[in-house]
This record gives sequence, C-alpha cells and structure tokens, in this order.
Amino acid sequence: MFKKILIANRGEIACRVIKTARKMGIATVAVYSDADKDARHVELADEAVHIGASPSRESYLRGDRIIAACKQTGAEAVHPGYGFLSENEAFAREVEEAGIVFIGPKHHSIAAMGDKIASKKLAREAKVNTIPGWNDAIETAERAVEIARDVGYPVMIKASAGGGGKGLRVAFDDKEAFEGFTSCRNEARNSFGDDRVFIEKFVEEPRHIEIQVLGDSQGHVIYLNERECSIQRRHQKVIEEAPSPFISDATRRAMGEQAVALAQAVNYQSAGTVEFVVGKDQSFYFLEMNTRLQVEHPVTECITGLDLVELMIRVAAGEPLPLTQAEVRRDGWAIECRINAEDPFRNFLPSTGRLVKFQPPKETMFAADTEHLHGVRVDTGVYDGGEIPMFYDSMIAKLIVHGRDRAHAIARMREALDAFVIRG
Repeated sequence: MFKKILIANRGEIACRVIKTARKMGIATVAVYSDADKDARHVELADEAVHIGASPSRESYLRGDRIIAACKQTGAEAVHPGYGFLSENEAFAREVEEAGIVFIGPKHHSIAAMGDKIASKKLAREAKVNTIPGWNDAIETAERAVEIARDVGYPVMIKASAGGGGKGLRVAFDDKEAFEGFTSCRNEARNSFGDDRVFIEKFVEEPRHIEIQVLGDSQGHVIYLNERECSIQRRHQKVIEEAPSPFISDATRRAMGEQAVALAQAVNYQSAGTVEFVVGKDQSFYFLEMNTRLQVEHPVTECITGLDLVELMIRVAAGEPLPLTQAEVRRDGWAIECRINAEDPFRNFLPSTGRLVKFQPPKETMFAADTEHLHGVRVDTGVYDGGEIPMFYDSMIAKLIVHGRDRAHAIARMREALDAFVIRG
C-alpha cells in the first residue's frame, strides 16, 4: 500500500480524499493556488505545495507542476478528484510515465470514453443500448437537417467534446435544426477548440440515471446500483438520490449488466460511472461514461456501506476487489443536495466573497466512515469566515442524508436544510 499520496484538486473533494487516506494510514500532500493558500484542504493535509496563480490554467490544470510536486514530496500516487485533470488522458499517461500511480483508470480507458463519438461506437460494439442518431461528425447545416429528418424530431444536437451544458441544442423542426447546428458548432469551436457535432434522438420525459461501476486490475468489474440525477438546472445536477424511485429491479439489473460490459470492453479499473438517459417507458440508452469519481458518490456509499475512495486507492495499489456482485447491498435511501454559492436574484450566478457564517447541521455520518450510516453528512471544503474565490466552481458543500426509505430520507433532508445556516 502507498505511504503517501498527492491530491491534485481543491475544495470539498480534496478534503474528502484526505479523510479516507488518513483512515488508511496514508500521508497526504495537498496542492494549492494563490487563492487557496488558507483553504481547508491545505490545512487538513500533512503537507502542501504551492503550484501557481489563482486561475485554474495556471495552477490546478498544470500537470507538470503537479508531477513536480509529487517528486518533491515523494508522493507515490495521485488522486485527481473530479474536474480539473481527472479525465485528462495526457495527464494520466504523464503521471504513469513519471513512475507515479494514477488513482483512477488507465489512460487508454480515459481516452476511449472521453471522446463522445468514439465511446458511442464502443458502446454499440459492447451491445450497450445507444440512442438512435448519427455518430459521425456532420459537415454542413443542410446535412444536419437531412440527418435530423431521418432520425425523427425532436433531436438533440451535441458537440463531441461538449460538457457542462455547453455545445447542446434541441430541435423540433428543420429551421431549429439548421440554426441549432450552426450555433452549436460555433460554441464548440470557441469553448473546446473542437467543432465536431453529432445528432441524436431527443428522449422525451427523460430521466438521467447513472450506474456506478468499479473494476480492478485482475479484470473483475461490478456495479454498485444506480443514482437518479434527474433534478438539474441548466444541465447541471442539483439533487441526486440512490436508489432511483423510477426503475424496476429488472431495469436496474439490465442497466448494471450493460454498464459492466462497457467497462470490461475498455479494461476499466477504478471507480467510474456509466450515464444513461431513461425514457418514460423505462427504455434506456447510453449517454457517456465518466472515468472518475462523481460529485454524487456519497449516496452510493450510504446505500452500499462502501468507501469508494478507499476502493479506488486499493485498486490502484493492485489489490483485487474485496467483494463480488452478489455481495453488493442496497440498504435504505440516500439523497444529496449540492450547496452552491449562487445569487438567486441574479439568475443563480456564482457569488463570491467572505462566508460570514457557515454553520452546517449536526453530522451523524462522516466521509470515509462506513460504520455510522442512516444519518446526516456534510462534505465541504469551506469554513466559517473563509473566502469563496471567484476562480472555481460555485459548489461549496454537499449535504447527504440516509434514511430507511425515500419518505424518511426526504424528511431528514428537509430538517437538515432548515438547520443549515450560511451567510455571505
């Protein structure tokens, strides 16, 4: 097992990884930018290395500086968290080439799943349900209209490199397809430097349900049930729950088996998530695979009683999975609310500045603790009197509750939200 790991991230997820490492007796190294010099993750880690200026591109996105920090501190492995470099195939490869272990999937798996067009083709080959559509890059708006007619309206026009709600349009007729293709292509070129666009069927009354998978270096892959992530604003998840209140046991099993088949097709090792869109008739189609730990992983930890960060670290160290599919449990109901520093009077724009008061509800469950479940947990990277910098994501905390059933979990969530005091 590793003696020391570096966490290439900030905020709540860096704090989350540190807690598991501490439980496992592994020393931790934090990295930080100018804006984060007094951040909570820096204080929690055993040591910390400054890696640059406040903007992400000058600090948390500088793979070379992160690798240098590993060498400087003797860290044997890197946990990338989510966001930043977590799904960057080149970074994962450079880490491995530097003789450091990447606590996540191998770079070839990240590459295979990172390109939305390539991943759709792989999914079809692995007999995973995919949405009807045209998966090759489309050259002109006229061709886009022809394809949209063939697929059947409504259609979704998406950028291959898209994410976070950018490079995405829905069209209900020829005119909207023509205009949507043009604007989507321009946005993709400007946001991602990649103007490839594809078209697929738009599923009506869709639900966003994802399957948590976990693979080891011995070729075993299991699924840890599903998460319902349909409550979103501007294509960003706001509330997630496990299990889903919508799907049947048969659908859950079918989705889980397809997710495992896809993971095996790319020799997946580590934690990953296969996202599906599920129609009102429980038909489900592959959306994409996230080759990292998800923001909403705590709801899965609650219902399975597993520490996903610990399992990622163990798999990266070469250990086999400690459980089989038959041993995966589903206990109670868990819900997560993302707590964002946003201004509701300015269309939920991110809000920065000093946290005058940050008083979470009383916690009875804790990150990295699989013994005490059925309670309230808060994962955060901020503190009373701290600063929320303008350079990063607006999410400052996650409130997780675990109850006997859905009604109990909702009641617990309401109570916990009422007790949460934040002023800024």
